[in-house]
Amino acid sequence: MIRLEVKRGGAAARSAVAMVGRLVNEVVSFVLFSALDLLDAVLCLVFKLVDYAFESKWKPCYCSSSAREMITSSGNILISESGKSKIVFLSSTKLHLEEISDTLYSRPPLLFDISRSTMTDLRSLGFLRRSDGAAALAAAATAKRVRKSTTALTINSAIVEMLQGKIGGKQSQPVPRWSDCACKRCSGWCLAPSSSRVLLYAHSQFPPDGAAVEDVLFIHGFISSSSFWTETVFPNFSDTAKSRYRLFAMDLLGFGRSPKPADSLYTLREHVDMIERSVLQRHGVRSFHIVAHSLGSILALALAVKYPDAVRSLTLLAPPYFPVPKGEQGTQYVLRRVAQRRVWPLISLGASVACWYEHISRTVSLLMCKHHLFWEFIFRFFTRNRIRTFLMEGFFCHTHNAAWHTLHNVICGTAGKIEGYLDTVRDRMPSCAVTILHGTDDDLLPVSCSSAVKARIPRADLRVIDGKDHITIVVGRQKAFARELELIWEAANLKAK
Repeated sequence: MIRLEVKRGGAAARSAVAMVGRLVNEVVSFVLFSALDLLDAVLCLVFKLVDYAFESKWKPCYCSSSAREMITSSGNILISESGKSKIVFLSSTKLHLEEISDTLYSRPPLLFDISRSTMTDLRSLGFLRRSDGAAALAAAATAKRVRKSTTALTINSAIVEMLQGKIGGKQSQPVPRWSDCACKRCSGWCLAPSSSRVLLYAHSQFPPDGAAVEDVLFIHGFISSSSFWTETVFPNFSDTAKSRYRLFAMDLLGFGRSPKPADSLYTLREHVDMIERSVLQRHGVRSFHIVAHSLGSILALALAVKYPDAVRSLTLLAPPYFPVPKGEQGTQYVLRRVAQRRVWPLISLGASVACWYEHISRTVSLLMCKHHLFWEFIFRFFTRNRIRTFLMEGFFCHTHNAAWHTLHNVICGTAGKIEGYLDTVRDRMPSCAVTILHGTDDDLLPVSCSSAVKARIPRADLRVIDGKDHITIVVGRQKAFARELELIWEAANLKAK
């Protein structure tokens, strides 16, 4: 009896401590992010002045300029359709309208968010009532949001040529901005021949005799690089796997050693097109497996939908899939789930700064990425060069422009597309083996993301790895993961026969 009372008392104490911890986290988060809202506004002015001093022109930004001014400043044609901002791009004789995420230019301050959520809660409790007119407007807005986000129009070839001169005539800026790193690793693409500037950096590993049977694409996650795979998994494949598969790990557009064009909006289409051009077309890839981590999972699904008959298996690690509740705006909902504006855990703080604050995140990029060689030297000095720094290289080698647009246009901007991608994999790709891995200690993306993918594709094999987080799901268990991949590919091949 005494032991039972002690256990109950201990449980109550732990519950009280957890409640106090959550309260402290909420209060500190409110104070900190309210201050960051003000700081970001100040930095907006600072960067305008410094940009003008270094580049002799004002650089528009999303917080103080209209979306049209910001997007068209890079030579894009912006139009509005169904209340959404879209850019124009061309393929053959088709004019396509591609949606950009509204989270780029619609990120309300924390105080505004809290007041809006408070009003919503009061309405749900019956203290406030919405007028019929407001309800009708909300219903109309919801109806608009569920419409398809991409439109294709057949146009006259003369108009195509005219628009190609408008869109295609402007070349990517071949010189890094003053706030970006100009080292050979980050900016070597600027010195490459013009034909190479439209190709990603891809690390490939071929069988010694060149007689590969199949191909495998490895797609890294956000703020990472191909070294996430080449320094971990690649060396741990068996000799049998090395003699059977051609392995490709590319640096995504804007990351690692790949091109980082200053005029790109880093949309989903741009990322997928670059993978196609740099790997699939260049190396004649016809049938392949895909292994993708985090943000790379979205690109993997987009590729699978585009090549449903070619993809043998999908292995997704910590996919960022948040099912959007009915009536919610998908892009804004995903933004608030990925970056909840909390100081703890620290990875949540980092994600919140990267997602919500355009100029603070640019300041971090200026301090860390532009001077990454210095930080790598300091790290090697204090560790006496005993710890490999490939994760640092992947984390630092990107531009703020690439990270900012990729985060919003790919992770947030595809909120309305992911379910369609998953349904296509489920219904049109029955022979494609789908495996999902997620760590129980992942503080950035909860296991519920992978569970939601499993719910959408019931045949998927969900493996929850105990004690692993967003990075250690691969790093630290690379030997075991390499064996898992070989078994996945072997099983997929047997299933396809």
